[in-house]
Amino acid sequence: MTDRTPGRATDAPSSSGPATDTLLEVRDLKVYFPIKQGVLFDRTVGAVRAVDGVDLDLPRGRTFGLVGESGCGKSTLGRAILRLVEPTAGTVTFDGIDVAALKGEQLRLVRRRMQMVFQDPLASLNPRQSVETIITEPLRAHAVEYDKRTRVRDVLDLVGLPASAATRYPHEFSGGQRQRIGIARAVALEPELIIADEPVSALDVSIQAQIINLLEELQERLGLTYLVIAHDLAVVRHISEEIAVMYLGGIVEQTDTESLYREPMHPYTIALMSAVPVPDPLVEDTRQRILLTGDIPSPANPPPGCRFHTRCPYRQEARCDTERPELRLIAPGHRVACHYAEEIIAGTVTPKADPVLNV
Repeated sequence: MTDRTPGRATDAPSSSGPATDTLLEVRDLKVYFPIKQGVLFDRTVGAVRAVDGVDLDLPRGRTFGLVGESGCGKSTLGRAILRLVEPTAGTVTFDGIDVAALKGEQLRLVRRRMQMVFQDPLASLNPRQSVETIITEPLRAHAVEYDKRTRVRDVLDLVGLPASAATRYPHEFSGGQRQRIGIARAVALEPELIIADEPVSALDVSIQAQIINLLEELQERLGLTYLVIAHDLAVVRHISEEIAVMYLGGIVEQTDTESLYREPMHPYTIALMSAVPVPDPLVEDTRQRILLTGDIPSPANPPPGCRFHTRCPYRQEARCDTERPELRLIAPGHRVACHYAEEIIAGTVTPKADPVLNV
């Protein structure tokens, strides 16, 4: 794959302005799923607010991590960016192109430049198709001219698989090898943006590092931009330059990776960080872990005010229960959606109940 030209959507809609360092801009993105009732499910009685007003900027050629608990809406956000699910409101701008406004052929052409790597490498591959067919299927779908033997061999070589893998089927490979096939399918069109949805969570720990290293190598060789969605903070820390923490459909904290791990400022992030294992037995035995009480509220009926106030040990009823905090700049490049972030860091606001336990 020495020539990137055949895989590029050169006839895709042109950007609205000159190239910038920001490849993807997401503004006030919302994805609501209606709740239906009635014999024919003809009455809408509410909505699940899976994504509720998210702003993101992805710098070109870099890796942006998105973390949060299961059910927080991070996977839905990734699919909405690619229009695999339709946004309810907001804008998605890819290289100056308003993706939300595209239809038909124009949308298909832009999708050539954005691909996805899925969580389950077995479920995402058609068991009836050979590896060669899996890799070339997106090329055929987008009418890209290619030499099948050369392209398949080059793509397999990129992901560290032998050319002989082309005639085999997904069930003949290990989990890590299947994920390499999924990555090969994603890079076959030579996209600019790849959204990796939990790319290593279904793999053994011993294999995870290999896949992460592969993604980093491909980024360096192909100039890719990544949005990596995960719940494992250790994985995101290894691969990402910037991280956003998501809770109940919204971003609660966003900054560069080192700042987030050095000084998390949102109570939710602080609790998540306390659960990350430390590779030093002496530190691990003496460190403290914050255990949050209560369950995550339903996205169909989110609490008023701060979404996190029902579990937050720093809750101040007068404000937290009624006023939703904005994602505001607390320090250079560090945004936090908390009314009392500065006071929590300074120690002037203390938890009402002791959430800190030795582990």
